[in-house]
Amino acid sequence: MSRWKPDARGRLERAALELYNDKGFEATTVAEIAARAGLTDRTFYRHFADKREVLFLANPLVDILADATATAPSSLAPLGVIAHALTEAAPVFDERADLARQRQAVVAANPELQERELAKLATLAATLAHALRARGLETATAALAAEIGIAAFKVAFENWIDDPDRRSLAEHVRETLDTVGRLTTSVEHPAIPGT
Repeated sequence: MSRWKPDARGRLERAALELYNDKGFEATTVAEIAARAGLTDRTFYRHFADKREVLFLANPLVDILADATATAPSSLAPLGVIAHALTEAAPVFDERADLARQRQAVVAANPELQERELAKLATLAATLAHALRARGLETATAALAAEIGIAAFKVAFENWIDDPDRRSLAEHVRETLDTVGRLTTSVEHPAIPGT
């Protein structure tokens, strides 16, 4: 191994994403990731439990969403609180745009990883729902607002990934939630049979 270099974790992440995109997730080994990063397998396992964890390791997103929901202005309606929280979280992705795009390509190409991504989104929805309940929102309303927010985030994220103009994720979040607002204000309530 060569002389010590800083940012072992970042180097491992970049090497893994390059290999996952070049060779495929399944065909890539931990040894190959470590070698490409100029590190040992042992160093890899100090930072990640396995090669999936490079893609799904806990990040500050949960804490950012919880904090932003808790500190949002009290005058905001539930979806306004969600918009505030998601907009506050967007810079986490904008700062790592190239890695986020590489990661998304790997996840999109692997059904097993797509399932894990859905579980991650469910965790984010639960975080938002809990934070909304802590603000005094009724349980079902908090859960619905959180699920709408995460669905909007998913659409905004996909649009951001594919945006040729490279606009910020926050812009995409705002646009998507504006669309949600238009959709929900145009909802007609049909008569319920038997009432």
